[in-house]
Amino acid sequence: MTHLITEPNMPSPDDFYADLLAAHEGLSDDESDALNSRLILVLANHIGNQTVLREALDASK
Repeated sequence: MTHLITEPNMPSPDDFYADLLAAHEGLSDDESDALNSRLILVLANHIGNQTVLREALDASK
Protein backbone atom coordinates (compact mmCIF):
# COMPACT_ATOMS: atom_id res chain seq x y z
CA MET A 1 0.00 0.00 0.00
CA THR A 2 1.23 3.51 -0.81
CA HIS A 3 1.49 6.08 1.98
CA LEU A 4 1.97 9.81 2.09
CA ILE A 5 5.62 10.84 2.00
CA THR A 6 6.14 13.29 4.87
CA GLU A 7 9.92 13.44 4.87
CA PRO A 8 11.65 16.01 2.64
CA ASN A 9 11.36 14.70 -0.91
CA MET A 10 12.13 17.67 -3.17
CA PRO A 11 15.62 18.50 -4.43
CA SER A 12 14.94 22.27 -4.39
CA PRO A 13 11.94 23.16 -2.22
CA ASP A 14 12.94 26.82 -2.13
CA ASP A 15 12.85 26.95 -5.92
CA PHE A 16 9.34 25.49 -5.96
CA TYR A 17 8.24 27.98 -3.31
CA ALA A 18 9.61 30.83 -5.42
CA ASP A 19 7.76 29.48 -8.47
CA LEU A 20 4.56 29.23 -6.43
CA LEU A 21 4.88 32.82 -5.23
CA ALA A 22 5.62 33.98 -8.77
CA ALA A 23 2.49 32.23 -10.05
CA HIS A 24 0.43 34.32 -7.61
CA GLU A 25 2.00 37.67 -8.49
CA GLY A 26 -0.54 40.21 -9.68
CA LEU A 27 -3.55 38.04 -8.84
CA SER A 28 -6.47 39.20 -6.75
CA ASP A 29 -7.31 37.22 -3.61
CA ASP A 30 -10.10 35.42 -5.49
CA GLU A 31 -7.80 34.61 -8.42
CA SER A 32 -5.11 33.39 -6.03
CA ASP A 33 -7.61 31.15 -4.24
CA ALA A 34 -8.76 29.77 -7.60
CA LEU A 35 -5.15 29.07 -8.63
CA ASN A 36 -4.57 27.19 -5.36
CA SER A 37 -7.74 25.17 -5.90
CA ARG A 38 -6.75 24.22 -9.44
CA LEU A 39 -3.23 23.31 -8.33
CA ILE A 40 -4.62 21.07 -5.58
CA LEU A 41 -6.89 19.28 -8.06
CA VAL A 42 -4.11 18.85 -10.64
CA LEU A 43 -1.74 17.40 -8.03
CA ALA A 44 -4.49 15.20 -6.54
CA ASN A 45 -5.15 13.81 -10.01
CA HIS A 46 -1.42 13.15 -10.44
CA ILE A 47 -1.27 11.31 -7.10
CA GLY A 48 -4.41 9.37 -7.99
CA ASN A 49 -4.48 7.35 -4.77
CA GLN A 50 -7.42 7.99 -2.43
CA THR A 51 -5.57 6.64 0.61
CA VAL A 52 -2.65 8.99 0.06
CA LEU A 53 -4.99 11.91 -0.57
CA ARG A 54 -6.87 11.24 2.68
CA GLU A 55 -3.56 11.07 4.54
CA ALA A 56 -2.62 14.42 3.00
CA LEU A 57 -5.91 15.94 4.09
CA ASP A 58 -5.44 14.64 7.63
CA ALA A 59 -1.84 15.88 7.76
CA SER A 60 -2.94 19.32 6.60
CA LYS A 61 -5.51 19.85 9.33
